Amino acid sequence: MSVAAAITFEALEAKAREIGFDVCGVARPEIDERNQHRLDEFVAGGEYGTMGWMNDPERLPRRRDPRDLWPDVKSVIVLGCNYGPAEDPLTLLDHPDRAMIASYAKNRDYHDLIKKRLKHLARWLIEQSHKGEQVKVFVDTAPVLEKPLAQAAGLGWQGKHTNVVSRQFGSWLFLGEVFTTIDFVPSEPEVDHCGSCQNCLTACPTDAFPAPYKLDARRCISYLTIEHDGLIPVEFRKAIGNRIYGCDDCLAVCPWNKFASRTSEMAFVARTDLTAPRLIDFIDMDDTAFRVFFAGSPIKRIGRAKFLRNVLIALGNSGAGDLAGRIEALLMDDSPLVRGSAVWALSQLMNATDFVQIRAQYAAGETDPDVLAEWA
Repeated sequence: MSVAAAITFEALEAKAREIGFDVCGVARPEIDERNQHRLDEFVAGGEYGTMGWMNDPERLPRRRDPRDLWPDVKSVIVLGCNYGPAEDPLTLLDHPDRAMIASYAKNRDYHDLIKKRLKHLARWLIEQSHKGEQVKVFVDTAPVLEKPLAQAAGLGWQGKHTNVVSRQFGSWLFLGEVFTTIDFVPSEPEVDHCGSCQNCLTACPTDAFPAPYKLDARRCISYLTIEHDGLIPVEFRKAIGNRIYGCDDCLAVCPWNKFASRTSEMAFVARTDLTAPRLIDFIDMDDTAFRVFFAGSPIKRIGRAKFLRNVLIALGNSGAGDLAGRIEALLMDDSPLVRGSAVWALSQLMNATDFVQIRAQYAAGETDPDVLAEWA
């Protein structure tokens, strides 16, 4: 595969692997009609929840057409990094006192590492190409509909859980893109290999998939524990279990993971203290301790209050009534989000008589309407 700038695809792929990417492909800068329609349905149905940027009138056309984002783009180079976990992420479901954290978030923030690698590859492209060629790099922070582009570039296909599935890496790929004015010949697109399998759909604890290839983010645990800002709706609290940041269920049950391998990138290998941490060890964190502990981690971006909200929901599901005394201290926390979640956790762990007594002690001094609703 050659281009006018005399860069062969083989050279591009070799350089990408040298930099640290596990897979590389090229797509035309266009989104097929099927995926445009899926995006329009997702937005029209309000299934993006509070992620208002999905319905931004300036950004939405850019998701539907990469050329609207950059009119000069001729090729999209799609790169992938394997972040395959060492163990089955679902094993912690049997340990309700332990915190489940999505596999991608157990170490460094992948955005930082992948963006550096994308910039490295982009510089190399400019050096190797004819004068005047241009590049732009993106990694999950711009209005790029990257999953359909990944399929068009041959990296994998968009499975029924709406995530990319790779025949080589299963469900464990980070994606990044280099947009360029270099006119590469596109790679052979990947086809759908899901067949009749419904594993990912039936595994979802909150029924977030109203149909195959269709996600209602408002019901997704990843959305609820990361993007959602308020108290977690009552109907989802029990189903969340001990998941405190994201959810791997639909990814972990994919049969194609039998071909996956553990990541060799140390930045993606789970930190020892985040492999199976005790839930109770997080509740005494003040803002400084939270920021220090999660420095360099994607978890840091949600902030202490949302993080403790998630931990308290998980503690409420733990059945560990002996922890009620530790949780009670958070009824006086500065954050209404923390106080309200602590109320629910105690309501699940204490007997009715004790809960009525503690409500009489704390509810009278509460002023936040959402926390008062939890007491009620």
